[in-house]
Amino acid sequence: MQTTPIRGKAEAGPAQQPFSYPLRREFVEPDWRRIPGYKDVTQAEWESSVWQRKNTVKNMKELRATLGNLLPDDLAESMERDQRERATMSILVPPQMLNTMDFSDLWKDPVRRYMLPAFADRLLDWPNHPKASRDSLHEQDMWVVEGLTHRYPTKVLAEMLPTCPQYCGHCTRMDLVGNDVPQVSKHKFSIGPKERYEQMLDYLRRTPTVRDVVVSGGDIANLPIQQLEPFVSSLMDIPNIRDIRLASKGLMAIPQHFLQDSVLAGLDRLAKKAVERGVDLALHTHVNNAAQLTPLVGKAVRKLLDMGFRDVRNQGVLLRGVNDTPQQLLELCFTLLDHAKILPYYFYMCDMIPNSEHWRVSVAQAQHLQHDIMGYMPGFATPRIVCDVPFVGKRWVHQVAEYDRERGISYWTKNYRTGIEANDAEALNRRYEYFDPIDSLPEAGKAWWREQTKAA
Repeated sequence: MQTTPIRGKAEAGPAQQPFSYPLRREFVEPDWRRIPGYKDVTQAEWESSVWQRKNTVKNMKELRATLGNLLPDDLAESMERDQRERATMSILVPPQMLNTMDFSDLWKDPVRRYMLPAFADRLLDWPNHPKASRDSLHEQDMWVVEGLTHRYPTKVLAEMLPTCPQYCGHCTRMDLVGNDVPQVSKHKFSIGPKERYEQMLDYLRRTPTVRDVVVSGGDIANLPIQQLEPFVSSLMDIPNIRDIRLASKGLMAIPQHFLQDSVLAGLDRLAKKAVERGVDLALHTHVNNAAQLTPLVGKAVRKLLDMGFRDVRNQGVLLRGVNDTPQQLLELCFTLLDHAKILPYYFYMCDMIPNSEHWRVSVAQAQHLQHDIMGYMPGFATPRIVCDVPFVGKRWVHQVAEYDRERGISYWTKNYRTGIEANDAEALNRRYEYFDPIDSLPEAGKAWWREQTKAA
C-alpha cells in the first residue's frame, strides 16, 4: 500500500519574515505634558474639543511658544522660510496631532514632515514639477453646481466648506481650502452655504444615475452638526442615493470633536435613519502614519460603529519620508485594524500640486509597495494603492497601460466619461498622462526634462 509522504512542517517564524507581527508599538495616548505649552493641561481640558480648537497652532509664533526648546532653531527657521517661499497651505495643527510627533528627532519625524514642512525638506533641483497645477484633478472643471463635482458616472463629491481643523502640506484641494499664503491666493465660493447646499440637493434629485455621495470639503469636522445633519438627512430622502461617505481627517486630528454629546446625537440620528432607509453610511478618515492613532481615535470610532455606521475607512496618501516603506505601511494598517477598528482602504499617490515633489513617489515605487504589503493582512483589509490620474480618476497602480520609466511618464486609459466629456467621442480611446517626480528618474530622463523646461 502506497501512501503520500508527509512533508516537513514549515519552520519559518516571524523573525524570518520581512515584517514581523504582532506590533510592538504601544497603543497609548502620548503624554502631552512633555510639551512645554501643555505641561499644566488637565485630562478634562485635553479631551475637550473647545480646548483643542482654541489651542490649535496657527503660526510659527504659536508653534515656538508651544514647543519651546523641543523645536530646534534651525528647523524653526527652515519652517519660516518654507511658509514665505514654498508652502501652499498655512499652518494649522491641533494639539492632538502635535502630540503624536516624536520630539527626539523632529527633523525626521514623519508627522512633522507633512504637517509642518520645512524649506530644507523640499527638493532643490525640482521642488515643483513642470506639469503641476493648482487644481491638479480638475475637480472645479467638473462642478455641476458650485462645490459639487460629478466626475464618475454614479458618484459625486460634495465640497461643503473650504476649511479644516488642520491643514496638511500636501492638500490636493490647496487651490480652494485654507487661508491665503504668499504663494497662493485661494479661490473662494461665490454662493452662500445654504443656497449651495440646496443647489446640490436639487441636482441630485434630478439626476437618478447618481447613487454615491462623498460629503467632504474641507473637512466635515468643521461643519456644525446643525448644518451637516439636515444635509445628509436630505440625501437619504433621495431614492437613488444608496451610499453616503462622510470625509474627515478630523476624526484622527481632533477626535474630541466626534466625542461631543451634540455631535454624537446628530450622527446617531443619521445612522438610525440610514438603517431605516437601507442606505450605507460610512466615515472616511485620513491617517498617514501609525503614530497618529491613539486611544481617543479608537474611542470615537467605536462610537460610530456602535451607532450603525457601516464602516470607518482610511484613505491615506503615499508620502515620501512618511509612509513609503512596506514596514511603515504595514504598521499603519495593522494599527488601524487592530486598535482603532478602522479599515485600511486606499493609499493615494500624492497629487501633482505645486511644490509637492519631495513627497511624491514614482508609479514604479508605488507598484513595489503594493507588491510588498500583499499577503500580510486579510484581503478585505489590504489597501489598494491608487494613482488619481487627471481626467481619469482612481486607478490601481498596476493598471497603467504604458510606462516610459526613463522620462517618468505613465499612460492610462479609462472606461467612462467625466462630466466635461459628454460630447467627446474619443474620451474612451485616449491615453492620459501622469508624471513621476523628476528626481526619481535616471540621468537621461532628468536631462530630457531640463530641455523641456528650457523650451517652455
